[in-house]
Amino acid sequence: MTNRQKDILKEIVEVYIKTAKPVSSNHICNKLKCSSATIRNEMVALEEMKLLEKNHFASGRIPSEEGYKYYVDNLMTPKNMTGEDMLKLQTIFKNNSLDLSDTIKKSIELISEVTNYTSVVLGKSSSDNKLKKVEIVPLNDNDVLTIVITDKGYVEHKKLSLPSTVSIEEVKKTVELINKLIVGTPIDEVSEKLEYEIKPIIGKYVVQHDVLYNAFYDAFSEFTNRNVDVQFVGRNNFLKQPEFSDLNKAKEVLNKFETITEIDKQDDDSDDIKIYIGKDSEISDDTSVIKTKYNYDGEEKTIAIIGPKRMEYDRVVSMLDYIKSKIDK
Repeated sequence: MTNRQKDILKEIVEVYIKTAKPVSSNHICNKLKCSSATIRNEMVALEEMKLLEKNHFASGRIPSEEGYKYYVDNLMTPKNMTGEDMLKLQTIFKNNSLDLSDTIKKSIELISEVTNYTSVVLGKSSSDNKLKKVEIVPLNDNDVLTIVITDKGYVEHKKLSLPSTVSIEEVKKTVELINKLIVGTPIDEVSEKLEYEIKPIIGKYVVQHDVLYNAFYDAFSEFTNRNVDVQFVGRNNFLKQPEFSDLNKAKEVLNKFETITEIDKQDDDSDDIKIYIGKDSEISDDTSVIKTKYNYDGEEKTIAIIGPKRMEYDRVVSMLDYIKSKIDK
């Protein structure tokens, strides 16, 4: 790709991000001081490279998904935050009355407010923990408090109500077997192990093994499915984006938020700022995700900013970079 083609692509991406309108060759001519014939030929070449697309409803070109990716990887330059954005973030981080969790939440609230994008903080699921120990505390003749402890220090309490035919000794024996046989198992695999490995063994030692098996199976299943820490800010901001003026299209994206934890499973182990565009966002072909990881009290968390493919990548990256620099101090 020639330098002129790079300049044209960069200008089209950045103008389209700001206006959401196809960019004409006349605009590029005025910006780069080239003849209209030259610009049109270069735009055709960029289209043949699959970096630009024609808009079906207006003249001019818009960036393709590959065009956005090329821009982010090769043409985007870090954007200095505006004085206002910087001041607001500095004020948040200088507020000593806030702990880190609240500071992060207020920071992403600011990003959502100034960009009209959706922000989310995701904590690690309990499925990323391994079983360390199960304890029980008898509450009365029929109820026991089950305490599940993981290797990451995660603790879950659940009250189990058992029939009078089940003795406390049988409960203790079941817990003893669980601690002996499946400690160290990832939490999301415990239920399966209970069914195929523990249930037959419990049956040899415990008369009411079916009742106890079902109680512990339900407890571990609930623990695995429920404990995902997700905080949304600006969930409905998509309705403000012209790409999602069609309510059905917007609803499809909003429904995807119910499985938002998939964002945290994208293949990366580093805590760098990562950008996922279009199909790679795993939300919609028309969305992008910018995310980064940080540690809080020994737990890995993710900040993700979700917007249209036509999002201000440079601005969001700069704001996340500032937040990361403060967290990592």
